Amino acid sequence: MTQQEPYRKLIITVSMIIPIVVAVLFGVKIDGYDFSFLPPIYASVNGLTAILLVIAVWAIRSGKRVLHERLMKTCLALSAAFLVMYVLYHMTSESTPFGGEGVIRYVYYFILITHILLSVVVIPVVLFTLGRALSGNFERHKALARYTFPLWLYVAVTGVIVYLMISPYYPA
Repeated sequence: MTQQEPYRKLIITVSMIIPIVVAVLFGVKIDGYDFSFLPPIYASVNGLTAILLVIAVWAIRSGKRVLHERLMKTCLALSAAFLVMYVLYHMTSESTPFGGEGVIRYVYYFILITHILLSVVVIPVVLFTLGRALSGNFERHKALARYTFPLWLYVAVTGVIVYLMISPYYPA
């Protein structure tokens, strides 16, 4: 491990394992459990994450480092909770096809695809940003956070948008 990136190997490993495990679990179907109530909850978790990310940026710019740190840890916990709920839902429920037609269908799939791709990309970016903060390398933390914030915010906000766009098509 280098002094520059003391968590590098762990971050790379975790960043590869999470998407692989999620993809594998998507192929696992468990009958007998009803987690159909989860989508509005995990969409709300995404929305709350987005709000807290914005507040966390305000906090650090206002010199409130402890508040920033607490908010960011909360965002990490919310993102982990989202992932667990999302996987649970998809392991116990059939996928809901989008029923919109015309231009809105292309808009939906553009948002969905960019959301999914960037949700994979954001994992190592967030973890490297966190690692730099934990190791006290605040200059490099700040430099990477400049990119992490809009990326993570996009993923959180588009998660809500995807939910709002597909929610009319969930089974009653």
